[in-house]
Amino acid sequence: MSISKAIGAAVLVGTAAMLTGCANAPIPVAENFQYTSQQKVRSAGHWELVSRDVVAQTLGTLNQAGAAGAPLYVALPPNPSAFDYAFRDFLITQFVQSGTPVMQAPGQTLDVTYEAQVVRHNSDRPHFIPGMFTMLAAGVGAAYGLRHEHVDAKILAGLGLAVAADYANSINSGGPTNTEMILTTTVSRNGQYVARKTDVYYLENADTPLFMRGAAYRPMNLKVVSQ
Repeated sequence: MSISKAIGAAVLVGTAAMLTGCANAPIPVAENFQYTSQQKVRSAGHWELVSRDVVAQTLGTLNQAGAAGAPLYVALPPNPSAFDYAFRDFLITQFVQSGTPVMQAPGQTLDVTYEAQVVRHNSDRPHFIPGMFTMLAAGVGAAYGLRHEHVDAKILAGLGLAVAADYANSINSGGPTNTEMILTTTVSRNGQYVARKTDVYYLENADTPLFMRGAAYRPMNLKVVSQ
């Protein structure tokens, strides 16, 4: 028996023994979710992009609910944060530019409210998880290997470049952080939900105060005085 076959047989026997021993685990085993990506909010420009997405999907839901064109009132949350002040302005601007009537006071309107919940994790954040580049290279490499023998070095080289590409993407985004924002936007009428959207975003840990309610923040209007 060749060395490679002997190693393969040993691995097979070891795997079978391990599976047999773990058939009755004392507690559930841990398992990762499937590969996903999550956007990171890093600037006020990103807040505007988030508002565009919220408005577009909200208008689509209102259209399906038969409430398209109904006047809206966008309420400011209690004890608003810096993000809350800006996000309300972004929402109003996007609704108005879409042709939706937006009122300056509540009344015979659909009420638009939103809540930004900040979540802080104390566990370590893995900086890199192999993603689409790696999986794509693995698939291409395997297919190539079926047609050509002794191309192990080429396959490994391709995977290495793919891993580097995934890692570069993670680095460019700043990587995952310990802080996330759960953003929920709701449209209601007479106590009934008409439209609702919830998304999760990464936040830079240092930017957390911008999203915390009750912080001593008020928007400033600066007046330029000529000399």
